Amino acid sequence: MSLLVPSLNVCPGSRCGLFWVLVVLLLGSSTRVAFSDSKYLVGLGTYDITGPAADVNMMGYAMMEQTTSGVHFRLRARSFIVAEPGKNRVLFVNLDACMASQIVTIKVLERLKARYGDLYTEKNVAISGIHTHAGPAGYLQYVVYTVTSLGFVRQSFDALVDGIEQSVIQAHDNLRPGSINVNAGEVMDAGINRSPSAYLNNPSEERSKYKYDVDKEMTLIKFVDDEWGPIGSFNWFATHGTSMTNTNSLISGDNKGAAARFMEDWFEQNNSASSESVESAGEGIPRRVSSIIPDVQSHHREHELLELAASFGSTPGKPATKTLSVAGRVRSALRKADKPGFVSAFCQSNCGDVSPNVLGAFCTDTGLPCDFNHSTCDGKNELCVARGPGYPDEFESTRIIGERQFRKAVELFNNATEELTGEIDYRHAYLDFSQLDVMVPKQGGGTEAVKTCPAAMGFAFAAGTTDGPGAFDFKQGDDKGNAFWKLVRNMLKSPTKEQVACQQPKPVLLDTGEMTLPYQWAPSILPIQILRVGQLVILSVPGEFTTMAGRRLRDAVKQVLTGGKNEKLHVVIAGLTNTYSQYITTFEEYEIQRYEGASTLYGPHTLSAYIQEFKKLAGALIRDQPVEPGPQPPDMLSKQISMLTPVFMDTTPLGTHFGDCSTDVPKNATYKRGDMVSVVFLSACPRNDLMTEGTFAVVEILQGMDTWVPAYDDDDFCLRFIWSRPAKLSARSHATIEWRIPQSATPGVYRIRHFGAAKALFGSVRHFTGSSSAFVVA
Repeated sequence: MSLLVPSLNVCPGSRCGLFWVLVVLLLGSSTRVAFSDSKYLVGLGTYDITGPAADVNMMGYAMMEQTTSGVHFRLRARSFIVAEPGKNRVLFVNLDACMASQIVTIKVLERLKARYGDLYTEKNVAISGIHTHAGPAGYLQYVVYTVTSLGFVRQSFDALVDGIEQSVIQAHDNLRPGSINVNAGEVMDAGINRSPSAYLNNPSEERSKYKYDVDKEMTLIKFVDDEWGPIGSFNWFATHGTSMTNTNSLISGDNKGAAARFMEDWFEQNNSASSESVESAGEGIPRRVSSIIPDVQSHHREHELLELAASFGSTPGKPATKTLSVAGRVRSALRKADKPGFVSAFCQSNCGDVSPNVLGAFCTDTGLPCDFNHSTCDGKNELCVARGPGYPDEFESTRIIGERQFRKAVELFNNATEELTGEIDYRHAYLDFSQLDVMVPKQGGGTEAVKTCPAAMGFAFAAGTTDGPGAFDFKQGDDKGNAFWKLVRNMLKSPTKEQVACQQPKPVLLDTGEMTLPYQWAPSILPIQILRVGQLVILSVPGEFTTMAGRRLRDAVKQVLTGGKNEKLHVVIAGLTNTYSQYITTFEEYEIQRYEGASTLYGPHTLSAYIQEFKKLAGALIRDQPVEPGPQPPDMLSKQISMLTPVFMDTTPLGTHFGDCSTDVPKNATYKRGDMVSVVFLSACPRNDLMTEGTFAVVEILQGMDTWVPAYDDDDFCLRFIWSRPAKLSARSHATIEWRIPQSATPGVYRIRHFGAAKALFGSVRHFTGSSSAFVVA
């Protein structure tokens, strides 16, 4: 299939005039419209949400010592809008973030209402996180999720809200007639079950219906603009964002963020060459530079390149403007000015018990497999650690798991022939999960009434998982607790007898649902949502469903929507969407009290509550009936407390400047593909300017005798921006830029450049730049 799709700029008879005038009026003058028979309007957008790359705790592993200190590659918000002209529309936003946040969702919706009126509301907007554990924390509003980040971090929050809004603006402005195809297939080697003992407690007859103990299916939708051809794809597949370990401090989108980079680069590179087809591009991970930089240096001998490089020493640090950082970015060089860039999102699904560390969990002291039931080594959880496919290199594990998802996505994209048809619709409700009445089957037949509980976390929560073990003497599978930690717990909040009974067999470690000082510790009001585009149904859930929990929910909703008929329907779970409330296990998995069961906040009947309420939404959807909106979640932005130390000032040693190269490349240096080039600059705190849609680092290649062209930036997998201070409260800092030269790098003369912003004592911020000496890649 050729990547170049012919324009379908055909006017469908007498319907053209008035109909498309109305469409233009509805969408605004900034939206381009092509004449088409397509039923849908589609638009995609993307924007930088990287956030503070220094000093801020990372969200996911809940380890206070794990704070950001640089960039592996940047984080992005990616959005798609599908609309029926004059009718319904849906907006889905995928974030390179650990999870969605209720307060972020509230504030984004406020901005969208101010800009677009009632086009985008909580009913038809879904904001979902990929669950990377390598992004800045501090953007959720409940205490339990901001403890390790020393409270609320305004920069993290603003980066998300601003970036989401900008990605939606792009998607809205790009709305044009187009079509959507769907495809599904299995990714065989990107996830294993990290709590198999809990999974095995599910009924054997239920387990026998499935070949694997994790979901292998990836569902992908392909967006095709009637004029431009393919413009993007979104897919849903379940695997945790924990390829990067809890010792990492570089901001990273982990395996799903990497997969998105690979697919966007793959498409853009091959789209720039009309002779290439989509199929030929799936043979390896794309590297942008080979498509950007012509091999004009190949006729030079190495000694000639060395002579040329020798004429370019390191440049001292000098003042700069932020626009130089933005100009240093590379990706835009591949895009046509009048065509939207290709947007590819790798969305999260029911990943609760799915680990990307597919080699399994082993004891760090003996190398033997961990205890099966408790994931311990001689009784200690800290020694049981899972291994990714690139072990012991977490960056390599991230690349491999990302590449495996990317390759399957390319295959599904190439062969996506089933077109989505039918109406767009949605249903949404807020529910108080702390006291929800639920009807569940009773042994011997019939049903009985039960209730969910106020949120609480069990002892096994503190044990962590094999992806990121906890500390002290906690262990997974603990359904008793111990007296010492109960005494510590009671100093914060002693659970009531009713709460203890409701949460059984979970021993309550933190009674978060009943802790309200200085404000609420955990959410009680949660959103549930169904978005439907033809035969695609997206179930937006505010947490991490385990494999079997997700299967039960999908099956229950599909049964309602199809009436039990064998109707073609693609039902996907969009995990960690609109807010976050930790895990959802089956009743049987909850009994085992592994980490996931201990983190199922609202008691053993949490999943039954979700299934009951989603069935109501699905019933209202097919009957075209409204649903009660439910109680509004709280807006606690004004109550947030932050204890993160601000940046007071930056300095350099006497006689030096910001941007000076303190450790340069060796004189007359020649490197080969696969080598690592490392340069150190005198720098300043990255919190002074997040370089949003810009870059802290760039590798430039020499064209001709004096023109430097950006080749790689800090959004590249091969380039790492690492920031450090000589002491914790020091005003001095360094930026180490490491470039692992790709195998596809063009031979020639290169240099490394750093961009930053320094803060003076009285608050002014000055941008600076500096570069290394030139060197040769042979």
